[in-house]
Amino acid sequence: MDVVGTDAFDKMVEVIDYPVFVITTVAEGRRSGCLVGFATQTSIDPRRFLIGISQANHTHGVATAAEYLAVHLIPSDHRELAELFGGQTGDEIDKFARCRWSAGPHGLPILEDSEMWFAARILDRIDVGDHTAHIVEPVDGAILVDDPERDSWVSFADTRHIEPGHDA
Repeated sequence: MDVVGTDAFDKMVEVIDYPVFVITTVAEGRRSGCLVGFATQTSIDPRRFLIGISQANHTHGVATAAEYLAVHLIPSDHRELAELFGGQTGDEIDKFARCRWSAGPHGLPILEDSEMWFAARILDRIDVGDHTAHIVEPVDGAILVDDPERDSWVSFADTRHIEPGHDA
């Protein structure tokens, strides 16, 4: 089967599997968090990471006013966090009332069932279509497992069944 044109792009990104992250933030007394699939390291020195947040998402509004974001990898045995943060919207529920979390650096909500996370200062925001790219600089974090395994995290393929809390 030959796939050509922009259909080739669509098919290619459909088969790529990569980790997903739960992003949490706080601003103006509001906490928010969402599941994101568009995230990647962009620089080694200085350390930089890019997080794409859907502009339709409740978290986008809070992140727009925030100075910091927390980036969490979700262990495979806590897929319910991906379901919660990807399938519900903060417009309707308090996601943090339905999971274990504590206040972390800069008041960020840190998910207690995430074994790896980092806090990052937002350096720039770029409109990239239906998402805003947040360029961040890591400032803190924790790894709470002795020997993290590469395949023990929730990935994009693990979340295909989740009905989003918002359209992109």
